[in-house]
Formats: sequence, C-alpha cells, structure tokens
Amino acid sequence: MFIIADMKFCNEDIRRQDRCMDEERSRELLMECEYAVLSLVDSEGMPYGVPVNFVFERPGHLYIHSAPEGRKLQCLAQHPHVSMCMVGYTHVLASQFTTEYESVLLTGIARTALSEEEKKHALSLLVEKYSPDFRREGSTAIRRSLHRTEVIRIDIETFSGKHKIKKRI
Repeated sequence: MFIIADMKFCNEDIRRQDRCMDEERSRELLMECEYAVLSLVDSEGMPYGVPVNFVFERPGHLYIHSAPEGRKLQCLAQHPHVSMCMVGYTHVLASQFTTEYESVLLTGIARTALSEEEKKHALSLLVEKYSPDFRREGSTAIRRSLHRTEVIRIDIETFSGKHKIKKRI
C-alpha cells in the first residue's frame, strides 16, 4: 500500500565490531521496542531530542503520532533528516561497572502531510502495537481525533544494531 524502498543495514561504522548485533535481531528490536528517542535539529541548528512511541512497518519505515503543531514539527519543516535510538534489553551489572544492553540506531527522512488513508493506517498500527485489547475503542478514537492528530512517517535510510551481553559462566 505505502511501499518504500527497503532500508540499508550497516554496522560498518561501529567501533566495537565485537558488539555488532545481527540484522535479524536488529529488525526484531525495531518491532518490539516500546519507545525511542527522536533526534532533530531546530531552525538555529541546535539539537532537539524527544522520546516517542512508534510503530515499525516493513519494508522500511515507521510511524509516530504527534500534535498538529509544536517544536517537533517546526524542526522537521526545516530539517527533515532525523536519527532515532531504540534501546531494548538493559541490565546493570553494578559489581562489574558495566551494563548489558541491546540497541538500534537509525537515520531517515521524516515526512508529514500524509494522506488521510495513510494516517488512519498508521494510527491503526499504533493501536495494534500498544492497545491490542482495545481495537474497537481505538478505531473510534482514531475517527474522533484524526483532525487534531499529525502522523509522521520516517523513511529509514540506514540502521545498525549493537549489543553487549556478558557471557555467563
């Protein structure tokens, strides 16, 4: 329906190659993570990061919902290139002064002013991910709030995965 070219998996720039996560697990993390930090640049060139809920949809994009105005949209109007960081499993190993983790970092281009059909589709995917037991109520909420909801599609250009899991003895 909304076909976008598939994204490129690239772990080449990760300094610690021994911590690279494979593409399959990285894609799983894109599907499973509950939230991410969206990083943008404002009109003065200053960084702006904001936590967001999102839903990943193959072949290579994700959706975020938003209010129809605000700093996030102002930033995107000036600079549509974005970065997102998702963190999955974490476990602090206090006595070893380290943390086990898995994460995905992506870059992409944000698109706004989507068609009503695509916005409904994206919001339905968000309901499915975050409120699967309330699909009927979610459908009603989408119809009721569509006019005051913006949906941002991020077309993913590249993504990489990294993890650190201590070996158990």
